[in-house]
Amino acid sequence: MDDYVGRIRRYEDIEVSELREPSAAALRKLKIDAAAVIVLLDAAGKQFTSAQFARWIGDLRDRGAREIVFIGGEAEGFPDELRASAKHRISLSTFTMPHEFARVILAEQVYRAFAILSGHPYPK
Repeated sequence: MDDYVGRIRRYEDIEVSELREPSAAALRKLKIDAAAVIVLLDAAGKQFTSAQFARWIGDLRDRGAREIVFIGGEAEGFPDELRASAKHRISLSTFTMPHEFARVILAEQVYRAFAILSGHPYPK
């Protein structure tokens, strides 16, 4: 995870936060900007290829998104308040996986997206 976060920092600022308590108060501690694009990691969300995900990230960036916040939830799902504020839901896989593994996959795909967008040879 740390390796991919370091690689992402070559392209954009990144912050990784982890909440262990699933409450509205805990979510408020994240201090998510009102203009941020909130993306829920949801098994029923949209699935992308790496190239499609890169284009999606690029489109968000080109439309002026200054902050994208990816949020993974508990097995029971997301609080209603958070679900209502998120316009995007993506699925990393049809497999069920531990949060720690999902974070590494997400970090690698975000790095891969920036590499694709910049023409870096990493994705090949």
